Amino acid sequence: MITQMLFSRHEKKTVWAVFLILLAAALVPLANLLIPEDSPFHVPAYLVPLLGKYLCYALLALALDLVWGYCGILSLGHGAFFALGGYAMGMYLMRQIGDRGVYANPLLPDFMVFLNWNELPWYWYGFNHFAFAALMVLLVPGLLAFVFGWFAFRSRVTGVYLSIITQAMTYALLLAFFRNEMGFGGNNGLTDFKEILGFNVQAGGTRAALFAATAVALALALVLSSAIVRSKYGKVLVGVRDAESRTRFLGYRVENMKLFIFTVSAMMAGVAGALYVPQVGIINPGEFAPANSIEVVIWTAVGGRGTLIGPIIGAILVNFGKSIFTAAFPEFWLFALGALFVATTLFLPKGVVGTVQQFLARRNEQKKADAVEQAYQDKAAAKADSQLATLEPQAAE
Repeated sequence: MITQMLFSRHEKKTVWAVFLILLAAALVPLANLLIPEDSPFHVPAYLVPLLGKYLCYALLALALDLVWGYCGILSLGHGAFFALGGYAMGMYLMRQIGDRGVYANPLLPDFMVFLNWNELPWYWYGFNHFAFAALMVLLVPGLLAFVFGWFAFRSRVTGVYLSIITQAMTYALLLAFFRNEMGFGGNNGLTDFKEILGFNVQAGGTRAALFAATAVALALALVLSSAIVRSKYGKVLVGVRDAESRTRFLGYRVENMKLFIFTVSAMMAGVAGALYVPQVGIINPGEFAPANSIEVVIWTAVGGRGTLIGPIIGAILVNFGKSIFTAAFPEFWLFALGALFVATTLFLPKGVVGTVQQFLARRNEQKKADAVEQAYQDKAAAKADSQLATLEPQAAE
């Protein structure tokens, strides 16, 4: 409770500080474009998309924190929303290839020509326009979350049961997208992208712009999330998390509140996936793997769920560690990840940011207690001095 009060008091300043840091981080690619390679301040070209990928993961973790940290919904299916947003952007990028593909077909992507498709499926129409693709990035994950949440929350499915069915949903999509008949590239997925908005996706300037767009998107998502959780609606969400039956008894439509935040969170995850695909250069059914959604939970737990800032830090730290660890010991990464989650659960149950907040709260309370104790001692000493000053003239007489 003390930790939550302290965070509530300083949340606005902290969020705006991180917001400004993220906007400043959007300028990092300039160190690659403008600073000579022999300078110690030069950022290598390979780091720009790698750091951009970390920011996409941070946005995904922030989306999960909205539903898990503030509403108590442990979703093991956010990887599905991330992947759907990625596929929507991937379809746009595939349509931009045109006749520059291996089979030089101006309308059909290479994998469709290889599979002897005669015409473009109806659900691919419109993806040659960026605005339509951007709309689908939000609409497809949001619609899936809305329909799924409508049935799940009105059926009052909660706890581990909800987590299981979100994971089942993700796995079902994994199996579906693996099928060539679905028209999304099957096992290979979508790749070999050429350009985005008329710019070469491999060019340094394009990579810099994508990185900057990701940093800005994360900054805006952080401010939006903060506005939601600091509002009256956000306070009720915490009530749903801590005592759903009491909140329902007070007259709140709990299922509607869950449905709204779940849909918003899914749309944020979709944006993260859309920004991820052009920087990584591929999207395939592997992104639907349940293990990916579980990793997002670990990032959020390590950083500190229910803190907004924590999931961002957790996603960046864990994935940075993953890049280093898998380079040295690739076969042991999953064991290391499991050990990290167990250690966090046992020794840092509030995550990195939550633990720091708890420490600062305790120190603040201790300072207040020390100040009260000192004031009491000063008052007692002053009273003793006053009594002594009164007794001294009487003793002299």
